[in-house]
Amino acid sequence: MKIYHRLEDFTRLNHAVVTSGTFDGVHVGHQKILHRLKEVAAQHTGETVVITFWPHPQMVLHPENDSLKLLNTFEEKAHLLKEQGIQHLLRIEFTKEFSLLSSSDFIQKILIEKIGTKKLVIGYDHRFGHNREGSFEQLKLNASTYGFEVEEISRQDIDHVAISSSKIRKALEQADITTANDLLGKPYSITGQVVKGDQVGRTLGFPTANLKIDSRYKLIPAEGIYAVTALHRNNFYKGMLYIGNRPTLQGTRKVIEVNLFGFNQSIYGEYLTIYFHQWLRADKKLSGLDELKQQLLLDKIESEKILQNITFVS
Repeated sequence: MKIYHRLEDFTRLNHAVVTSGTFDGVHVGHQKILHRLKEVAAQHTGETVVITFWPHPQMVLHPENDSLKLLNTFEEKAHLLKEQGIQHLLRIEFTKEFSLLSSSDFIQKILIEKIGTKKLVIGYDHRFGHNREGSFEQLKLNASTYGFEVEEISRQDIDHVAISSSKIRKALEQADITTANDLLGKPYSITGQVVKGDQVGRTLGFPTANLKIDSRYKLIPAEGIYAVTALHRNNFYKGMLYIGNRPTLQGTRKVIEVNLFGFNQSIYGEYLTIYFHQWLRADKKLSGLDELKQQLLLDKIESEKILQNITFVS
């Protein structure tokens, strides 16, 4: 997959089959749009193009609201789109200036002149251009003038529960990993750098890798204990992960730490990708280190039961 970080870097194609959107999560609904995109391209010996916007438009238009967290960093999104078999990914920087671009200019200057669109495939209720003025109806009405076809994937075709990135975010914030993973079509993941902690887990027989998440926009699931798998240097490991402020240890800041079963390497400074499979329990304050160790033993047994039939994914 070719990735273009600027519109100027894109070379016009002879037969571009295009879709556009934020594609946060690249969830099951998105995947149906992408599948149709590939189908159409194959029928006409065309090439698939995904236009995505970064930063997320809401972060630019409403900078005072820092509550929006994203399911993917741009790099994660690009990786997922590559896995879906997309040939071209065009990243358009979303600025306040770009938000003023009219829908007609977006169509003429970007879709037609720059990309060479022959067919546009969009999801239901897709809006674009200044004040979201552009619509499927407008595109359909003027398709012959534009010189390309347009197809809308209906809400019914995508999913009867109306899959949305916001619904997935809400599930993760409520520790409903099962729902989030079902809507994503894969386990939710985070990637972080391993940093030094206070090594209390090691003294209890449960050494943990403390993770620093690079992006402040990345959504971190609800606090608690999770059964997870982890990817490190192309190898997968099973484990359990903790998110919280460690009340038993009088902690004052939120940490993310993972105990990988059967893993004893020193990996400070390296990166782990964590895949969430199931929420085990809420965080709670225990009487001391002895009770904490007993609870960790129970958590490990439960995690191993959950993960025994897990097929590793990346």
